[in-house]
Amino acid sequence: MNNTTQKVSNISTETTVKRILTDGCLTRREYFELVTLFLSELSVTEKERFYLNQLFDELQLGHLYFV
Repeated sequence: MNNTTQKVSNISTETTVKRILTDGCLTRREYFELVTLFLSELSVTEKERFYLNQLFDELQLGHLYFV
């Protein structure tokens, strides 16, 4: 498992996504780490994938912004 994936995994994906959705913003680093986690299919549960999909949908709709 690479270092980036470990950082996101240490903090609950659900907690991270909920915070981002509540704040309405995320850093580019958080985005990169979450995309990396999303693409590493072996280490993502269905529940985590649901939260990641929700975050990426909100981002695509323009409801979130980068800080």
